[in-house]
Amino acid sequence: MLRYWTSGESHGKCLSALVDGFPSGVPINTELINQQLRRRQMGYGRGKRQSLETDAVEVLSGVWDGKTIGSPIHLQIENKDHKLPRLEELPRPRPGHGDLTGAVKYLGSIRGILERASARETAARVAAGALVSQLLAQFNIRAIGYVVEIGGEAIPARCDLTFADQLAERDRSEVFSLNTAYDQQIKRVIDEAREAGDTVGGIVEVRVEGLPFGLGTHAQWDQKLDGRLAQAVMAVQAIKGVEIGLGFEAARQRGSQVHDPIHFDSAQQTSPNLGYIRPSNNAGGLEGGMTNGQPLVIRAAKKPISTLQKPLSSISMDTKEPMAASYERSDICAVPAASVIVEHVVMFEIGVAFIEKFGGDSLVEMQDSYQRFLELARER
Repeated sequence: MLRYWTSGESHGKCLSALVDGFPSGVPINTELINQQLRRRQMGYGRGKRQSLETDAVEVLSGVWDGKTIGSPIHLQIENKDHKLPRLEELPRPRPGHGDLTGAVKYLGSIRGILERASARETAARVAAGALVSQLLAQFNIRAIGYVVEIGGEAIPARCDLTFADQLAERDRSEVFSLNTAYDQQIKRVIDEAREAGDTVGGIVEVRVEGLPFGLGTHAQWDQKLDGRLAQAVMAVQAIKGVEIGLGFEAARQRGSQVHDPIHFDSAQQTSPNLGYIRPSNNAGGLEGGMTNGQPLVIRAAKKPISTLQKPLSSISMDTKEPMAASYERSDICAVPAASVIVEHVVMFEIGVAFIEKFGGDSLVEMQDSYQRFLELARER
């Protein structure tokens, strides 16, 4: 089974991800991982820390001569700005963070909680997802993550563009949207929040294309792919809501408007969708907990950053007297970064489901299994 663990704190010496269950024979390009790590540090509204260090991955095990060898893969990212041993304890917990709840749960310090609870940890998750993306690319499965709303301002995606042009449009956008015409408007929203000592959140969307039928299962509640994706995305720091396809809007419409009719196009029979096409994709590529051959579409709502330049009220942990919350260096808006993070945790879960269905000890075995499944499914 493909799985991973992360370790390390925000201001410790390094972050690590240990990926187990990865097949052998997959070519790995560390520069592709580093590109995604750099994207995670970018986006309008980020704080000063992003200018202090540039994340880069070091592969410590599991890869030989540029290819995976079937053993656990250890990915490490150095924290050049590490200073955990000399940081002082925070005297006043910050609303919206795990400061108070963690300190009470573990009967310890706030500092020990916030350094691990920090979204800095997601660099390791992006590295793991970027690794798995290179496996999925062998099967022509690709993903794009982008921003669709910041501070209550919606950003219409340009659906008229090809996938390659959408990637280019997103990478030109300072807020990682699919419509650069809205950049200046969104930057003003972020600037206004900065001037007010406040922060803004937003909504990100991820679309995965090239998925075959049958990833996930209907047979057990905890193996349904939509549930596993929702758990993975909700586990990203500051994510407060997840929806797939039409999402909450499906509750407001009638069934005839929600469900996607099924058509057949023999010209597409050799593609992963086996010729089964839909005039709409309100289901977001998932039915019965399984992929249905359509693109996966998933959105996540990110709350505003909890650390404020004009802090909310809190208390002193020592005296319990009312005081302003402590302040730590922070971002004004990290929604663009969230689009990168969500894209990669989604791809990791897709990789888990893909290996479950087509898995073998090597890439060659997986490719044979995948092609055999498509052949049998076409006969069906």
